[in-house]
Amino acid sequence: MQSPCTMSESVLSLFRLLGSISGILQVTSLFILVLLLLKVAQFYLQRQRLLKAVQHFPSPPSHWLYGHSREIKKDQGLQLTLKWVEKFPSAYSRWLWGTKCQLSIHDPEYIKVVLGRTDPKVQESSRFMAQWLGYGLLLKNGQAWMEHRRMLNPAFHSNILKNYVETMADSMQVMLDKWEELISHSPHLEIFGHISLMSLDTIMKCAFSYQGNVQTDKNIFYQNNIIYRLTPEGRRNLRACQLAHEHTDRVIRLRKAQLQKEGELEKVRQKRHLDFLDILLFARMENGSSLSDKDLRAEVDTFMFAGHDTTASGISWILYALASHPEHQQRCREEIQSLLGDGASITWDHLDQMPYTTMCIKEALRLYPPVPGIGRELSKPITFPDGRSLPKGIIVLLNFYALHHNPLVWPNPEVFDPFRFAPGSSYHSHAFLPFSAGRRNCIGKQFAMYEMKVAVVLTLLRFKLEVDPSKFPNPTVTVTLKSENGIHLHLKKLQKPWCDKERL
Repeated sequence: MQSPCTMSESVLSLFRLLGSISGILQVTSLFILVLLLLKVAQFYLQRQRLLKAVQHFPSPPSHWLYGHSREIKKDQGLQLTLKWVEKFPSAYSRWLWGTKCQLSIHDPEYIKVVLGRTDPKVQESSRFMAQWLGYGLLLKNGQAWMEHRRMLNPAFHSNILKNYVETMADSMQVMLDKWEELISHSPHLEIFGHISLMSLDTIMKCAFSYQGNVQTDKNIFYQNNIIYRLTPEGRRNLRACQLAHEHTDRVIRLRKAQLQKEGELEKVRQKRHLDFLDILLFARMENGSSLSDKDLRAEVDTFMFAGHDTTASGISWILYALASHPEHQQRCREEIQSLLGDGASITWDHLDQMPYTTMCIKEALRLYPPVPGIGRELSKPITFPDGRSLPKGIIVLLNFYALHHNPLVWPNPEVFDPFRFAPGSSYHSHAFLPFSAGRRNCIGKQFAMYEMKVAVVLTLLRFKLEVDPSKFPNPTVTVTLKSENGIHLHLKKLQKPWCDKERL
């Protein structure tokens, strides 16, 4: 049994322990409070800096903490964007968070100034995309970008691209055959998924001389890692990044071995058409060195993504626009029929002899630009034509969707009017930017435009397109312009490929 003295000592020890714990808790609480106050001060100063930087640019009302994020999230069919464009004709401040602000610009003169500079792409979005693509032409900046651009330009020369028209047509016919079978059961069809596969099939064949068929072999579609990463499931899977890179590296190694056996460039050219990978492997930088395996992988992956996703978006929206305007659809069909008959032998030269169809394609791209916007992080201060300016470090969003729907740039912007692009028509050099502009314009714009033309030509020769009144698309902005609920059309097979007007 403990003595009273011993018990007193135990109680005192307990109080001392509790006191020391209380002291530690007090110090910890004080430390946390100081950190919190520092964060609040940092938040306040950063916000004040941004408010001062964009003080000359009006902004829709925003919350001090979450900015416009709630409104943007609820924006249905980009209606909020259209509303703000009408209210703020040139630019407006867009707050994504309390200390995250960007200037959204949709005036051609403003955009021309930015695209005439060499500001880098936004680092945050670049780091995210680099997981998939590496630092290829899309994400490089500065001197490294210039060297790669010069080296890759020959891959997109018309003499190379004209060899791809037959490949584009073959992939397109596979998809249209599938459509013909599907509409024999139901005329309603969601087209974006099919067009995405078709575009991927085309890119695989043009980039790698791929011999399979992505559209018909579903096992290959999921076993092929570089294709798998382009599916929604694949995008969510970080491991798919590594698998995609491993696949690309394997393809590059095999092609290098093949080219070593075949010999020099001219010898290979005499044997077969060069694909994108051939040209990359033969390319040389100004100092005479070739691309590293890492750079090769990045450029191939970039070509795959940029050539597949953006083109699929463009074709899908073009067909939707033509379905929504049957009179223009029919006029395109008549022009195509007069030039090609049944379209069995479409060539590169044919694609420049369809002025009205080209006008309709451009007008659809105005209404539905495949890439709705791009970001730049100002590397130095900028002054716009009206005298307003921004300091270094501000993020500028070149909002192409808003530009194309700006009523001060395009009167009655929501009206589908192909005559805006009639031969001889005039508009600002930076009013229509489906492929951006300036030094960093899309290197593959000619490839994309011709693939879109091939798709429109062959589709209109086989089907009449109508909108599905029960499922209108809801445009949404990801990296490309897509529809939250897909793009649904009602297809009718024409009695003959050269079907005349009465049968429609």
